[in-house]
Amino acid sequence: MLDDITAIEIGQILAGPYAGAILADLGATVIKIEKPDGGDDGRRMGAPYLDDDSLTFHEFNRGKRSVALDLKTSAGLEALHALADRADVLIHNLRPDVPVLLGIDPERFCERHPRLIYAEISGFGQRGPMRLDPAFEPLVQAVSGMITINGDPSGPPSRLPISAVDLGTGMWSVIGVLAALRRRDATGRGCVVRTSLFDTALGWLSQRVNTIVNQDVEMRREPMSGHSGLVPYQTFSASDGDVMICVGNDRLFAKFCAVLGHAEWIANPAFATNRARLRKREELVPAIATVIAERSRAHWTEHFGAAGVPCAPVNTLREAMALEQFAASDMLGPPLAGGATRLIGLPISFDGTRRHADAIAPKLGADNEAFSLSPARLPEEDP
Repeated sequence: MLDDITAIEIGQILAGPYAGAILADLGATVIKIEKPDGGDDGRRMGAPYLDDDSLTFHEFNRGKRSVALDLKTSAGLEALHALADRADVLIHNLRPDVPVLLGIDPERFCERHPRLIYAEISGFGQRGPMRLDPAFEPLVQAVSGMITINGDPSGPPSRLPISAVDLGTGMWSVIGVLAALRRRDATGRGCVVRTSLFDTALGWLSQRVNTIVNQDVEMRREPMSGHSGLVPYQTFSASDGDVMICVGNDRLFAKFCAVLGHAEWIANPAFATNRARLRKREELVPAIATVIAERSRAHWTEHFGAAGVPCAPVNTLREAMALEQFAASDMLGPPLAGGATRLIGLPISFDGTRRHADAIAPKLGADNEAFSLSPARLPEEDP
């Protein structure tokens, strides 16, 4: 879809590299700029996997080209400008003060490259007292309040065990880039696209924030699988494992009660409506849990399924990967570069076809020569 687009990525670890990986998966030529001494720190983020680089690095840098440049030198900067002359997009997740120090801030860089889409990813944005603060995923989850709404109320708050903020910021960056490219098609003008991890976290928390702003109500921390606005809508322990049950309205609650063998709950004013059940959560949920515990996961998924009540087993990742649905999704790509490495692809298909990466991550500086940028011509320091 983007095979006529060239993107430069000056990315470290996750948010920037993920944005670049999305563009690469969509067909763009993505030139990854790395420091000559060690490259992207993501190369060492975990045990050696392939070519001494971590699996994480290969996951988020698949299908790219690597150019090693020392951007602290005039030769390195001129090489970057030479690449930008032929590029459509530049993405970076440098700390906000670093582009200014290097002379590649959007004001100066875009003046020289007016058609360029300049996508800038930061931790806490370009303004405010925290603009230069460290912004690793757990820190942003903590500062934004995300951690305080996750975890069972009987225990401490818990961070999300996936990098939802980093990955989400990479996604928002690509959405912005695609919109800016469309405008450039009409106007010929480039654009500065800015995203931050903090903004992304607030975006994921929008329902909670909006409730405080508009109703002055702070939604409490629910059981880890629970829902603040629906009951029952959570996991329950069956005799041999857990099931997730989602009773999303009062019609489903009537069917749910019939399967449980507690038709009397339907006529009980304390349980008849969802708003009533919210008030009686502490009474109703333990009663449901007692009944669910008497039967197996297979029993409940079969009987609730037959009645049209949303219910599913809580699978481990390996159980999920063993499902026929996992194979049918075509999310897992074929082996790359004749080897055994297989990676989950983008959750998008076009005309019924899902595009997967066609190459593993590049070795550091592997493409300097291809772009006529021999490391020997790029001194580490200016004379």
